[in-house]
Amino acid sequence: MALDRFKAFLDSDDTLRIYYGNKLIFSSKKDRLLPLMDYIGTCKNERKPVVVYDKIMGNAAAMLCVEAGAVEVYSPVGSELAVKTLDKHGIRHHLLKTSPYIIREDGKGMCPMEELSIGKEPDEFYRIMKERIEQSK
Repeated sequence: MALDRFKAFLDSDDTLRIYYGNKLIFSSKKDRLLPLMDYIGTCKNERKPVVVYDKIMGNAAAMLCVEAGAVEVYSPVGSELAVKTLDKHGIRHHLLKTSPYIIREDGKGMCPMEELSIGKEPDEFYRIMKERIEQSK
C-alpha cells in the first residue's frame, strides 16, 4: 500500500503528503520547507507517528521530519546528509536516488537550507527556520 501511495504522490502536484496510519492528514503544493513547517506548526502539540512523502529529502527536510514525528519517509531524491540524520533518529527511508547533498536551484553549490542544517540538532534547526519565517512576514 505504501508503494501505491508513493506512486500516486509522485504523479501528483503535491510537494508533501503526510499520513497517520491509513489516513492522509496533511498535503501541500507549496515549495521547499514551507509545507513541513506548516505541518509542524499545526500539529506540534499532538505529534503522531507519521509517514512523510516529500519531493526532495535533503538534510533540512530530514531534520524537520524528526520534529514532525516521522517514522518513515519516501522521496524520489535525497541527500547522503539526510540519510545520516534519518538513520540517527531511527526513521526508515525510501529514496529512489541519493546525492552527497541537495544542489541549489541554479546548480551552483549546496542548497542554502542543506548548508544551514549542517551541525545542528532537529529542534535547533526548527527554531531557526521558525524565526526566519516570522522575520520574513
